[in-house]
Amino acid sequence: MKCKSLLLATALIIGLPGIAAAANHEVKMLNKGAGGVMVFEPELIRIAPGDTVTFKATDPGHNVETINGMLPAGAQAFSGKTGQDTTITFTAEGIYGVKCKPHYPMGMVAAIIVGKPANLDSAKAVQNPGKAGKKFETLLGGL
Repeated sequence: MKCKSLLLATALIIGLPGIAAAANHEVKMLNKGAGGVMVFEPELIRIAPGDTVTFKATDPGHNVETINGMLPAGAQAFSGKTGQDTTITFTAEGIYGVKCKPHYPMGMVAAIIVGKPANLDSAKAVQNPGKAGKKFETLLGGL
């Protein structure tokens, strides 16, 4: 019996680090990238609940903040400071629409999909200005 308990305890200790380890992802805020000018790179990212995303202020003059109506239920809105890296832990499953406030109408937006895209219909229904609206049609169109 003692041997079985020891084996079980060892298995749990070895297995727990893999279960508890959350990933950190990086999204760059750029003046120019593969997707054009004033972009997040990547513009669409899929992560697991509990993962973090660091939005890197690679070029000056950018920030990251949530878009009203493009958050899953129970998620907290956030707003980073211009020109500074911002790290966010995403816990609620769904789609988070984010923008760079100064370059929002120019289409500087991204979609973070955490787990299942539970709020897909409500995220798609949000009216975004200018190029941002067209970009979200592309980013969310295939989901």
